[in-house]
Amino acid sequence: MSRGFVKEGDQEETPIIPSRAALPEGAINYVTSFGMEQLLGERTDLENQITNLSTENETERRRELAILNGKLDLLQERIASARVLDIEQQRKDEIRFGATVTYKMLANNMVNTIQIVGVDEADLKLKKIAFVAPIVVAMTGHKEGDVIDFKLGGEIRKIIILKIEY
Repeated sequence: MSRGFVKEGDQEETPIIPSRAALPEGAINYVTSFGMEQLLGERTDLENQITNLSTENETERRRELAILNGKLDLLQERIASARVLDIEQQRKDEIRFGATVTYKMLANNMVNTIQIVGVDEADLKLKKIAFVAPIVVAMTGHKEGDVIDFKLGGEIRKIIILKIEY
């Protein structure tokens, strides 16, 4: 039937499916083995939600299925593009993907420790920072004791690398 013959109140809104964490154009989707486990676990959870959807209202059920299937499609793309990097294969003397880095901001002597992870695994509360974050990009390739310039807004801040662990 043509959409012209459908009552206005019968038209369903297209559900909005939240996007995944941003990955810059052309960037390889690096993940840790733990990050890949998280992605696969998320896929299992979504598949279970789809299988066990218990909404009785047909309109609401179609909407929920559309959202869950959209999330699953985005997740499948992310899993397909994921490249697991073996942290043990990284150079131990410089900052690379998977490293846990302790550094000090020289302006305020504040010491921080972060782990460099994939975009889907990043979690600021757990101090897991995506490899594409500006501070990580500035640190990558540097060694313990290096003082680096980190551009933050309009100012340049000095950071000293205190410790690198894998």
